[in-house]
Amino acid sequence: MTDQELELLLSDLESDRVERTSSVRDKDKLCEAICAFSNDLPNHQKPGIYFIGVYDDGRCADLAITDQLLRDIAGIRSDGNILPFPEMIVQKRVLLDCEVAAVIVQPSYAPPVRYKGRTWIRVGPRKATATPQEERSLSEKRRSSDIPFDIRTVPGASLEDLDLGFFCDTYLPTAISPDVLELNQRTVNERLMSVRFIAKTGSPTNLGILSVGNEPRQFLPGAYVQFLRIDGQEITDPIKDQKELSGHLLQILRQLDEVLQLNISTSTDFTTGSVESKWPDYPIAALQQIARNAILHRTYEATNSPVRITWFSDRLEILNPGGPFGQSTPSNFGQPGVTDYRNPNLAEVMKNLGYVQRFGLGIAIAKKELEKNGNPELYFDVNFDQVLAVLKRRKEN
Repeated sequence: MTDQELELLLSDLESDRVERTSSVRDKDKLCEAICAFSNDLPNHQKPGIYFIGVYDDGRCADLAITDQLLRDIAGIRSDGNILPFPEMIVQKRVLLDCEVAAVIVQPSYAPPVRYKGRTWIRVGPRKATATPQEERSLSEKRRSSDIPFDIRTVPGASLEDLDLGFFCDTYLPTAISPDVLELNQRTVNERLMSVRFIAKTGSPTNLGILSVGNEPRQFLPGAYVQFLRIDGQEITDPIKDQKELSGHLLQILRQLDEVLQLNISTSTDFTTGSVESKWPDYPIAALQQIARNAILHRTYEATNSPVRITWFSDRLEILNPGGPFGQSTPSNFGQPGVTDYRNPNLAEVMKNLGYVQRFGLGIAIAKKELEKNGNPELYFDVNFDQVLAVLKRRKEN
């Protein structure tokens, strides 16, 4: 947006597309505003702006807009509290002779957007949590064009293909604040729609099938993880063990953790003074991060290939059937701060289930854990069709 456009909005004290604050001491207030602008209940189809460094009456607060302040605000997008990810930019601007931080928030393609499990909306001067009717309105105005694969409807699927018991008893309490659930006496269909598991037509989405489907592979044949344990260093060497990890997302993630843990070997070192030290050949946290990344970032379209984990005697390979997406490219893959999401709504589900703590840190965590454990450096072979991660075994002293 141009300075002139922003100055007009900054001066318009009645606009419901604008909020102002003299500081960022109240982070919750900022996050609630970002959530409300993302939901765009009035359907302006224009960005909302949160000005930091001005009072409510438009006077300049003379706040120092530092690089650290801008980084802290930008970090809100990926800290996992606002889901799905808000589309926002943070810029330092000088408007009407006042230095401000402008947080420009685009309307979401997949409302409702929630902050810590609550849906915030803004209509006129009012900002509050959405009522059940307002949540229905948000779900119904979801943009149908150019939406990600994970919230497109699945041809031939019906509500009978979803495990509604698991959805109500296990998943829903992780996604919605308990007090909101208690107050809102919504139907199961309305609740499924609010988390994008079904469309307004009542048809399940790919997200719903992957997250709470009875048999996801009936509709998405590649929605599983293939595990091979090889007795040697070549794919042609004898197979010690093989498994197919299937089911809905939580079932696959639980099976995956179990298989990885069972296959890790631990060696014991005795240092001076007979102090015992135990070292795994691979740190479990590194394996989990890379394997979960593969499940999250893979493509489920136009391929029946699963995520493949091949455990050799000297290394472990994790193959993701999907190349880099968006701003992530083969040349910048894995660099700090460079991340994008082919399946942004699936990322939200994994966060709600507790398998993602903060977005964009998986590779960095894996590298750190491997270094601490004494493993060689993590290696990626990246092209536009797939990503192969190679983790090399820790060598014994």
